[in-house]
Amino acid sequence: MMSTPLRIAGLLEHDAKWHADTEIVSRLPEGGLHRYTYAAAHQRARQLANALHRLGIQMGDRIGTLAWNTYRHFELYYGISGMGAVCHTINPRLFIEQLIYIINHAEDRLLFFDLTFLPLVEKLAPHCPKVEKWILMAGPEHLPAESTLPGLGSYEALLAAEAADYEWPTFDENTASSLCYTSGTTDEPKGVLYSHRSTLLHSYAASLPDCFNCGARDVILPVVPMFHVNAWGIPYLAPLNGCKLVLPGPALDAASLYELFESERVTFSAGVPTIWFGLLQFMRQGPRKFSTLRKMIVGGASCPPALLRAFDEELGIEIRHAWGMSETSPLGTVSTLKGKHLDLPADAQFFLKIKQGRVIFGVDMEIVDEAGQPLPHDGVAFGDLLVRGPFIASDYFGTTQPSQLTASGWFKTGDVATIDPDGFMNITDRSKDVIKSGGEWISSIDLENLAIAHPAVAEAAVIGVPHPKWSERPLLVVVRKPDHDVTAAELLAFLDGKIAPWWKPDAVEFVAQLPHTATGKLLKTQLRKDFSGYELNT
Repeated sequence: MMSTPLRIAGLLEHDAKWHADTEIVSRLPEGGLHRYTYAAAHQRARQLANALHRLGIQMGDRIGTLAWNTYRHFELYYGISGMGAVCHTINPRLFIEQLIYIINHAEDRLLFFDLTFLPLVEKLAPHCPKVEKWILMAGPEHLPAESTLPGLGSYEALLAAEAADYEWPTFDENTASSLCYTSGTTDEPKGVLYSHRSTLLHSYAASLPDCFNCGARDVILPVVPMFHVNAWGIPYLAPLNGCKLVLPGPALDAASLYELFESERVTFSAGVPTIWFGLLQFMRQGPRKFSTLRKMIVGGASCPPALLRAFDEELGIEIRHAWGMSETSPLGTVSTLKGKHLDLPADAQFFLKIKQGRVIFGVDMEIVDEAGQPLPHDGVAFGDLLVRGPFIASDYFGTTQPSQLTASGWFKTGDVATIDPDGFMNITDRSKDVIKSGGEWISSIDLENLAIAHPAVAEAAVIGVPHPKWSERPLLVVVRKPDHDVTAAELLAFLDGKIAPWWKPDAVEFVAQLPHTATGKLLKTQLRKDFSGYELNT
């Protein structure tokens, strides 16, 4: 067999030759739509690589991006990694202290940013002395008249000065390609460094029929941002399969997304539950229907059963529930039925679909008890979830912290889960969020999903609070929908018959809003602080 290394630039080379006229459509931060082809993207990515070479960028140098899902960000994915440097996507929704820490920890030499983030970048620059040049991802006409940014330049001017004759270098497929930092909910953000090999293997696995199921007839719109775990791999798996790519830019409201879904004939999309709840409400208000959209991936947080059922029954959209994390590149499991399940009653099928699902090829998983011993895959036993595989992180970038690996080489995810006899994994909690009442575990996620199903509930969270007899008991914290009213007694009665009696929360508190991380996940560490000292009526 030929010894041909797996390289990210090879994806774009493939498309420039075999899917040259397939489109990439972008909504731009500076306004308007941009439309071009994979062939044009390949040409501009090579111009970018020439520009980086002229600026003195070497193999392994980190290049930062603060950018939305656009064609320019797509070019950065390929131009930076293709020439052997590391594309470091930075989440602009993080706190400014975290952004400063991340940029300095990564030692980014250059930083590319969208026009939207100019005010943010001007605040960051004085605290990031290792960044040699800040480059606005727009034409020179958008450069500010005055700026304190060192070496401020225009992306379009940078590319215009270069030829497209760049030859992608060949190097070891284990070379670092991209860098993403975790959101740092409990401590400083940690960097996950991906390789060309791991990225390509993940792209192949994500493309399979039981996963994203993508082909050259698909039109993909990733709502998940390209600054969040590489948009779940879509900027790589789309060109791998020759898919048309539609990039929504900063306009993530339901009306703007629906317009793109319809005008560009999108068939597949991916995003977090909060986005899909907003879109569902917009569709109901019309009422509206999708003409081409047929499937969605929901990840980033547990998919409430009510959301999955609504998209299926009201809109005819198949939602696939997925689980993963930055450390798994990120895809780990997807919930798709096996042939043996097609004869099950609809309710039984639905029960399987709301689980996080089965592992994709390239991922192995196990659940273990507190002593590290494997637990049965009976769908009942709760245990700490471990994973391993060729696109699972072995350690964090530039860290001195203890390894997340077990002695036998498994990565500790920090999730608590069950696995059933057919391999369906179901997350019941984060290990730090699980509620232990009288020595028994209660799943806060299950309680939250049930509470959200109430028509008056917009959002819900469950935390454990101290109890003199049972050690901990669940407290349900709820945000009501506008113009809806519900009492604590009515909510608790709504849970009757759906859970074991001893799972029922001991109290309900109503709040105006819940705290969230930069990626939209419930920030339970903050919620525990808010309710520290809470006393139950015993």
